[in-house]
Amino acid sequence: MLTLQSAMNAKVDPNWVASRYPYLRAVLIEAAEAIEHHGWKWWKKQEKDLPQLQMELIDIWHFLLSQILLNEGGSETAALLKLNEQLGALEDSNHVNFDGKSYNLGTMDLLEQIELLIGISAARRIELSVFASIMSNCQMCWTDLYCQYVGKNVLNFFRQDHGYKDGSYQKMWNGREDNEYLVEVMADLDSSDAEYEDKLYSALSNHYPN
Repeated sequence: MLTLQSAMNAKVDPNWVASRYPYLRAVLIEAAEAIEHHGWKWWKKQEKDLPQLQMELIDIWHFLLSQILLNEGGSETAALLKLNEQLGALEDSNHVNFDGKSYNLGTMDLLEQIELLIGISAARRIELSVFASIMSNCQMCWTDLYCQYVGKNVLNFFRQDHGYKDGSYQKMWNGREDNEYLVEVMADLDSSDAEYEDKLYSALSNHYPN
């Protein structure tokens, strides 16, 4: 995933490491959108949209990976070591210290955890234990995250190849968002296939309006 993310960042800007984009700002914005998909207004009836919540987590993961890479000067090897270090400590990190307060992730609900993620991101920090707890509460495991990440990464490449940056890309395909087609195509493919990414890209091309 680090390799895919590095390639995506370079696709957007070949000098992305030197540009030092605020990836954690993007995390907090995506997390705020996740709150909207969860529903938070006590004065009206709202339903939690779990698929959209999960999609926001995939977007958040893109930016977390980008920040980890950036912290290591773009080195995938160094970023992998840092990532493994944090992932290896997850079982012993149910408590997070932030802003002079200790938070017990096990006693927090999903909205509280997302709010904590926003605060930590605004402070330019990464706490993967918080992300992992949110992911678990959104009924996702790491394998789910990987499969959905690869799919969204391919879609992001497809968007860039078809004019996303200059504004010519069509996000609506025959009245439906490209994300909807992505979900359908992923369901028809085997994520363990060595040619999974290529087949996914090809399938998206077949659906994209001429």
